Amino acid sequence: MLLVNRESGLHEAAELFKVLGNESRLRLLQLLGEGPRTVGALVEATQLSQPLVSQHLRTLRQSGLAVASRSGKEVTYQLADDHVSHLVGDALAHVQEPARADEA
Repeated sequence: MLLVNRESGLHEAAELFKVLGNESRLRLLQLLGEGPRTVGALVEATQLSQPLVSQHLRTLRQSGLAVASRSGKEVTYQLADDHVSHLVGDALAHVQEPARADEA
């Protein structure tokens, strides 16, 4: 039983990393970490097509990483919580730091 409890959430974490394993979605999350944005603003900032941005945003919303609010025809997205911003920031910091093996 103890082993099962330790592994609880591993499947969900693996699914989360699958969602995060896309450069365009990471860029969208990075932009949303700066503040809420409309779909149009995200299209402009990423230079991706509107249908592609909407598809990625749907995936981010379904995975619980982003939330949407509608005002008339305009939809604004924001991060679901601060953990998402930290996760993306930590991943970027990790890949940008010098390799520790090179220091030895």
